[in-house]
Amino acid sequence: MSQAVADIGLIGLAVMGQNLILNMNDKGFTVCAYNRTVSKVDDFLNNEAKGTNVVGAKSIEEFVAKLKRPRKIILLVKAGSAVDAFIDQLVPHLEKGDIIIDGGNSHYPDSIRRTAELEKKGLLFVGSGVSGGEEGARHGPSLMPGGSDAAWPHIKEIFQKTAAQSDGEPCCDWVGQTGSGHYVKMVHNGIEYGDMQLICEAYDILKRGVGFSNDEIADVFDQWNKGVLDSFLIEITRDILRYKDDDGEPMLEKILDSAGQKGTGKWTAISALDLGQPVTLIGEAVFARCLSSLKAERTRASKILSGPQIKPFEGDKTQFVKDLEQALYASKIVSYAQGFMLMREAAKEYNWTLNNPSIALMWRGGCIIRSVFLKDITNAFRKDPQLENLLFDDFFNKAIHAAQDGWRRVVAQAMLWGIPTPAFSTALAFFDGYRTERVPANLLQAQRDYFGAHTFRVLPGKENAKLPAGQDIHINWTGRGGNVSASTYSA
Repeated sequence: MSQAVADIGLIGLAVMGQNLILNMNDKGFTVCAYNRTVSKVDDFLNNEAKGTNVVGAKSIEEFVAKLKRPRKIILLVKAGSAVDAFIDQLVPHLEKGDIIIDGGNSHYPDSIRRTAELEKKGLLFVGSGVSGGEEGARHGPSLMPGGSDAAWPHIKEIFQKTAAQSDGEPCCDWVGQTGSGHYVKMVHNGIEYGDMQLICEAYDILKRGVGFSNDEIADVFDQWNKGVLDSFLIEITRDILRYKDDDGEPMLEKILDSAGQKGTGKWTAISALDLGQPVTLIGEAVFARCLSSLKAERTRASKILSGPQIKPFEGDKTQFVKDLEQALYASKIVSYAQGFMLMREAAKEYNWTLNNPSIALMWRGGCIIRSVFLKDITNAFRKDPQLENLLFDDFFNKAIHAAQDGWRRVVAQAMLWGIPTPAFSTALAFFDGYRTERVPANLLQAQRDYFGAHTFRVLPGKENAKLPAGQDIHINWTGRGGNVSASTYSA
């Protein structure tokens, strides 16, 4: 019988799994490694893990036997049926209080289901977002664990020591219950889609609108990376813009303008629609990728659909670059505000108690959207954990008002040029809609009632005998219809 020597076990020896094991080993934890293709265990122990305290197992039985109680098992396998298959193999060998942790990119409803199923068997489940790619896994990822609350005290030290550190604090804390860890990771990825689309639009504006070369645009991004936009994505964009192929031509100019996606941005947009939350920037970022993938169709359209001719830029380039920086900053504020609105609504829907200050802290290091900006979000939620909207915080309220003029100038100029800015434009449209006390939805409700008897509510202060307060009212607009109303649906 194998001795229980390992603090934690990990199944799945692809690059992410191997790197996470080596990271945990560096932090002083003994890890047991297992893989479905058993030869990979020997390969790993004889190469990457040589000279470490990592131990291996050749079977599920041996793997479980080598783990100290309560057993802690991380699965880093492909999301979907593979996770369920491994859980089914593990369960017969586990005891009450043992913990299964899914560190893959699982869809949050699966984590909600798995938590319930395993808790019924006396086991604990954690669905943890892991962000930062191979590099993050090796040297410190952003970890977003959620699930069975009772699991956290047992995994806290391992997770917080393994995670990236920001200003001396770990980029890992307990997120909340059931599928909340994977939900927060999904929203992180959605925000990542938005950040990337905003940066791409800024690049397009500087290239086609202002007429800058790739090296000049790289200099702009380098400058931005020293201010409020200081972030991993701005930094890598600068490096990409400077990268030359062997013939001296910018590599960027050789890449097909058709974007791929793995689905997490789409999941975020679908969840936003399901929960009735206006997460417009992430939605537009997903649609922009969809439009980019219509390359052949766009090429045909470019021959028959014309727009403004972009003339050489004659304005103050320095001022315009400052305006663009402010537009990017303000749009990011809107995107993150929308993301936290969505998480707040999901928490109500799924009965989660979300740890908002820690979510922002988890994203400050190790992950793709890591930035200085997230420190300000952490501070906002630490000051007021029940903050209704990021735009209500003094810091962000002042920032977005200071950015507003430049933001409007950039969006207006891009439209005059005919350069598409779906993310910049939708962020500004959301801001203008959110700050408007009366939007034209009164007309929309009248139209719905006119053609479908969908009813409406009366505006406070405008009630009378015919229009009572707090009731669903149907008007016979034409004098010909009946007075029977249809049921309504609220998102």
